[in-house]
Amino acid sequence: MRLTQHTLSRCISAISIGMCALPGYSLAQEDTPESQAAVLEEVTVTGFRGSLSKALDQKRDAVNVRESIMAEDIGKFPDLNIAEAIQRVPGVAISREGGEGRQITLRGFGPQFTRATLNGMEVPASTDGLDSGGGINSGRSFDFNVFASELFNRVDIQKTTTASMEEGGIAGTVDLYSAKPFDYSGFKSSLSVQDGYNSLTSEHDPRAAFLVSNTFADDKLGALLSVAYSERTVRQEGFGTVRWTTPVITGNTYPDTATPVINGDIAESNCALDGAAVAPINCLWAPRLPRADFFGNEQQRLGVTASFQFRPNDNAEITLDVLHSKLENQRENYNSMEWFLTHNEVTPLEITVHPNGKQILAATFDDVESWIESRVQNSETDFQQYVLSGEFLLTDQLTLNAMIGSASSEAYREEFRFYYVSDSHIYSYDFSGNGDVPRVSFGPDNYDYYDAANYEARPAAIRSHDVERDNLTSKIDLTYEQDQFTFKAGFAYNDREVEFRQGNGEYPDAISAVGYTTDFPYSDFGTGLDGGSLVSFPVADFNALFSDVLSRNFTNDLGSNWIVDEETLAAYLEFTSSFDIGSMMLRTNFGVRYVASDSTSTGYLNGQAVSVDHSYNNFLPSMNFALEVTEDVTTRLAFGRSMTRPSLNSLNIANPNFTYETRTASLGNPELDPYVSNDMDFSAEWYFAEESLLAATYFYKDVETSLTTNIVDKLVDQAYWEAIYSDPRYDASYGSDPAQVPYTHYIPENDTEGFTVKGYELVYQQPFTFLPGWMQNFGLVVNYTHVSAGDMTGLSESSYNTTLYYETDTFGGRLSVNSRDDYILAAPGGNGHEEEIKYGPTHVDFSSFWNLNEQLTFTFEIINLTDEEERIYGTGDGTLALTREYNHTGRQYFLGARYTF
Repeated sequence: MRLTQHTLSRCISAISIGMCALPGYSLAQEDTPESQAAVLEEVTVTGFRGSLSKALDQKRDAVNVRESIMAEDIGKFPDLNIAEAIQRVPGVAISREGGEGRQITLRGFGPQFTRATLNGMEVPASTDGLDSGGGINSGRSFDFNVFASELFNRVDIQKTTTASMEEGGIAGTVDLYSAKPFDYSGFKSSLSVQDGYNSLTSEHDPRAAFLVSNTFADDKLGALLSVAYSERTVRQEGFGTVRWTTPVITGNTYPDTATPVINGDIAESNCALDGAAVAPINCLWAPRLPRADFFGNEQQRLGVTASFQFRPNDNAEITLDVLHSKLENQRENYNSMEWFLTHNEVTPLEITVHPNGKQILAATFDDVESWIESRVQNSETDFQQYVLSGEFLLTDQLTLNAMIGSASSEAYREEFRFYYVSDSHIYSYDFSGNGDVPRVSFGPDNYDYYDAANYEARPAAIRSHDVERDNLTSKIDLTYEQDQFTFKAGFAYNDREVEFRQGNGEYPDAISAVGYTTDFPYSDFGTGLDGGSLVSFPVADFNALFSDVLSRNFTNDLGSNWIVDEETLAAYLEFTSSFDIGSMMLRTNFGVRYVASDSTSTGYLNGQAVSVDHSYNNFLPSMNFALEVTEDVTTRLAFGRSMTRPSLNSLNIANPNFTYETRTASLGNPELDPYVSNDMDFSAEWYFAEESLLAATYFYKDVETSLTTNIVDKLVDQAYWEAIYSDPRYDASYGSDPAQVPYTHYIPENDTEGFTVKGYELVYQQPFTFLPGWMQNFGLVVNYTHVSAGDMTGLSESSYNTTLYYETDTFGGRLSVNSRDDYILAAPGGNGHEEEIKYGPTHVDFSSFWNLNEQLTFTFEIINLTDEEERIYGTGDGTLALTREYNHTGRQYFLGARYTF
């Protein structure tokens, strides 16, 4: 084996438990006194810079394309949220909800294309979310906000596949690892506490973590326990429209008797519906449900890990890992909607046309009803995992690895939603000063918008949702190792099941809102929103409603329930070798994986269980080459075939999910085949100095089999009419009679036309040790990703991450900037839009520390330093930017202390 500069550095770092810098040292030099002095002056690199250095070692030694994130110290991960830590990696962008990272996209692919494992096995993790974020997660995508970051000490992001890696992630695989007692020597313990303060809520939230680890009996036994607890109070405030549309698109025009004053010119002079001419104002885009939005969360998160290891001799090591996480969330939603879904029932009085001639800039209407929505959602996610694994050296060359694991996640939510419907009145909005947040007013002085006597309280949704996901995994791997090659073979069995249950509550009759209304709970509502202000509004008094009207009794809605069970059996062969090519070393990895998948989808029709079986097989070859051109330059080339199975909730055959207010229906398809992609990666990495990297990667994915959503506006099948009419959530006042009004149907289907995703990643990382004096304590990490994939949803064409840090043994800090381009949520979008797009925010975070001594550290962090706004908008005919949602969550401050002993 060649002893390179990199190998020597790693040997020294293993001794000093850190990364040892060897500036300017090379084995090509003679063993002079000066070179010996260089070795004697090694320094241990710790903290954030140390975690970067260790991660760089992991990347450099891997045969495939891989990124790693390492803990800075025992129980200390670089970021407070796992998703937010992963977003620093090139090619990764995240979606935030309530100001916190929830899911990730990798190389342009949505969350469902990234497979997540925890301690070696694929894991389910579901949480509840906002409607715009998909609500409660019943698919394959992984919700990273279930876990506290303090529970983990390493994350690997696998960007290219090997045969020994389990299939399922076209984008890649994220491997999470909790701490083990044999990771440390002897007794280790740490305690950290933090106080969080949010600029919008003005609330203080505690956060604490504790870890203790020890080894016994001459390091033959080890035990570790970690606990992390946090509370989080969030207010998300803004303005929304629930999309813009035109009366012509909805097939429902303004009254013919209306004679509004028109200010400005309308671009469409030949406005028509079903071939008949209608007034030109019916072709103008206007908000469907203009409203002020409020989402308030109170969240508690508890995580516990335990790990026990037994090493009876040098030939065997057995590990039991246990992880439990519980996430509780109490959410209050309030929206002050003005009802424009039925255009024929409102009367336009005056309209100001936008200069583009296509949308309404300002308007006044009569006969408008206020539909104030008040919603309480209580949700809870319980996750537990048990993994028993062992490594056994059968001979000097043959090693057996075995693992069996079980993981389950149950996400439960209760929802109580009321509409307070007002008497008809005049309503005005004006977007001329701000395209996201208009000025609004409510009728003449004799109409009291806040008087409860003007409202009727109608129950809208009283129901429960329960998503239970269970995974069972077992693996056996045999590894035969010689000096120049390694041969691996193995089997893996997985049984995944997701069960969705819905319960219907007891729906009371509509009642007067008098006695069941209260003032908006926050007097400072909307004051911190950039560029606009919000008008507060009366909301439901849920204490009074639960006292007199509501109960928490739910009846199982069998027709909405479904179960999808999926079993997979895989076998693989893999060959890894290394050999010299002149002065270069080539490391290779070849393999093939074969997997058989069987799914059973069960739904309930007319009270009877109906099941559909579907099977398919996949042959997945892969190869990876890593050529060490010089001691400092490595090039990589990878080819592979990968797959992602259809989302589990897309396979269900239960009744369509109807939303009557917006006239939509979502259906499943149990016979969907997986996405299949042919992948290629090429990269060049220059490790031009210690702890430094300059790299470029090109990737290309040819997705030959995919899924698409067929969006069709049509009448609901007559077979469902009776069920809709008997549904307590249905109300004739919605104007959603399934026999009369078309619904927008969303139906998943396979697509063999395919598509391609291609792009490149650029990385620069370096500590500035070459600078004089105090400036040598600075360092910079920068990466940029460009992806091209047409109109693929969830794709930001460009994204970048930058972290500037300053670090000494005593104190340090870092400033991180993460940004991504706007990305498509749906194409076509709903209500006639060419696309629906999510604004690509730029998030700025700050972190700092002060080491009082070797044991005690004080920290100060700011998350979302600029209080970035989140925005979703539709493009109308493809040329517009019509805001659907616009909100913010405030900046978060954390002051803490950490003690290690």
